[in-house]
Parts: sequence; structure tokens; C-alpha cells
Amino acid sequence: MTDAEQREAARQFVNRWMGKGKEDEDGRSYWIDLLTNVLGMDNVTERLNFEKKVVIDGNTKRIDVYIPETRVIIEQKSLGKALDQKIRNSGDVDLTPFEQADRYNGKLTFDERARWIVTSNFAEIWIYDMNQKQPEPTKIALDELQSKYPLLDFLVKKEVKTISHEMEVSIKAGGIVGLIYDAFLKQYRIPDIKEKDETFEQKEKREHKLKSLNALCVRIVFCLYAEDAGIFGKRNMFHDYLETYEVKDCRRALLELFKILDTPVSERDEYLEEELAQFPYVNGGLFADETIEIPPFTEEIKELLLTKASEDFDWSDISPTIFGAVFESTLNPETRRSGGMHYTSIENIHKPGLFTA
Repeated sequence: MTDAEQREAARQFVNRWMGKGKEDEDGRSYWIDLLTNVLGMDNVTERLNFEKKVVIDGNTKRIDVYIPETRVIIEQKSLGKALDQKIRNSGDVDLTPFEQADRYNGKLTFDERARWIVTSNFAEIWIYDMNQKQPEPTKIALDELQSKYPLLDFLVKKEVKTISHEMEVSIKAGGIVGLIYDAFLKQYRIPDIKEKDETFEQKEKREHKLKSLNALCVRIVFCLYAEDAGIFGKRNMFHDYLETYEVKDCRRALLELFKILDTPVSERDEYLEEELAQFPYVNGGLFADETIEIPPFTEEIKELLLTKASEDFDWSDISPTIFGAVFESTLNPETRRSGGMHYTSIENIHKPGLFTA
């Protein structure tokens, strides 16, 4: 599956399972659905061990789901059961779902011991890396799955050794891109007309707006990364520039900034205001298209860019490979296919010659 297809599969999975899930009745279907349709595992029922037996204190217990290839134990609970709450087990032992799974794990043969333990209550999935001395859960809420599904690659890929900080940061970045995209999409005011009913002019206008939206998101994220990575010369340059403007003037401020970023320093107005003159020239054409439409800002958009996307997040921590996939799957697939998407990867940002002082 492509990234966009996998993201769509995750969205459909969320819709199917939102607000439902009984441990005994639905657990098997939930994991078959997730592993097959979202993570692309073939022949799932042949590769999973449901109700794997373990013997504890002379009593036979059963692991809800065991994946031999990747050595994963899954302990499933019903919707509404807290994953950090102790539950009375046989033998009058109170254990959290993780402690229960870890107890089973201790009774497996050495070669079967879990590399990962997963607990779930349908609404959340908690992942424990058993290679850590004190495993702490990485948590995925069901409604976050569309952006966080790469965190589950360890279920089907033996080569995944750790859920890295880079991966988590990159996935969070993808979520921020999605928020920026959705906030601006409202401002483009694209008419709600079925494609088959569109006139040629309406179709052209809609496609131009979507192309503009994609390009705008790419440019903004480029600026956010460049200021955090020190490529603009000092940190927070984009944030501080935008902060000085009233909401009604932010659209004009971006238009002026994008034009400056596309203008070599030697060709700029020698009387240019310092707030713009401080930005370097960005070679490569990312800011060259002046037909890109930028809609008016709202208070929500300005706050999103200044706070959530800038002050509260460090873009310089991003893994280029992972973020590239998350980024492209966040933006509109239709205009990407038609060439409207210009994604400048983080590797390309650092190539010699892209920036000129």
C-alpha cells in the first residue's frame, strides 16, 4: 500500500471500531482487521496465535493474541476498561493488563519471550518495549490512528528495534500539518459541488485552490523547520515575523515574505525593511509560483501557527524519511497526482546552494 492508501485504511478502521468493542466477542476481529487492512499482513489467521496456552501455578491461562514472527503479546480488554487499572485475576492477584501479560510472558520458553507487549481496550493501544529496563507505554488513541499507524510497524516487521523519539516526533509533526491543512481549507471556501456536476470553470477553480492549499502548507512547514534548524540564521525568525502582524494583515505578510524568499539578496530593494531583509534567498523554486492563492487568516490559524506549530514544537528533531511519508499522506492526494504538490524534503533543505545569504 502507498502511504495515502494506508492512511485511508486507518481512517476506515477508526470509523468501523469507534465506540465499540467487547473483549471476548470482538477482540479477534479487531486485530485481524487492523493487521490485514491497515498494516498489510497476509494470511493473518495462519500467522497469529489466538488464545495461546500458558501454565501458571498449575492452572492453564490463555494469551489473547500472540504473534510468533515478531514476538508480540497482546492483552485485550473491553471498551471502557482502564489500561492502567488493576483487575482481580485468578489466584486473588490484582494486576494491570500489562502486568497480566508480563506474567504470561514469564512462563513462555526463552525463544518465545515477548519483544513487545501490547495492551488494548479498543479505544486505546498501549505499546511496551520489553527491551527497556522499565517499560513505559507509548499510547495511541483510536482517533489518532490515521496519523500514528507507523508506530505499529513492529507488529509486522521484525527489523523494527525501537519506537524512536524521532518517529514519535515526526508523527506528531504530521498531526500538526493536518491541523494547518484543515484550518486553511475552510478559508478557501471551496464550493460543495459533486465533481460530475461541475462546470469546466468550477473544476479549474477548485483544483487551483487545492494546489494552492498544498503549496501553502509546504511553504509554511519549510519555514517552521528552517527557523528551528537555524537555517534562517537564528531561531524563531518566522514566528517573530508573523507575530508582529494583526490577523487581518497576516495574508499580506506571507505574500511579502514568500516573494523575498524567492528573490536573490543582490536583487532586493536596498531600502527593504529589516524584518524582511534578514531572511535568506531560497533557491530551488519552492517560492517561485506567485499564482498561489493565500486566503485570509483567522485568529485560530494565527494561534495555531505561532503556538502549536512553533512555540510548542521543535521541527529540527524530525526524521526526514518518516516525516516525508506522513507529510505527503496528510496533504490532498488528488493534486499530488496532478503535479500540484511540491514537497521539499528535509534532506533537500540541507543541500548546498539551496540557501544563499
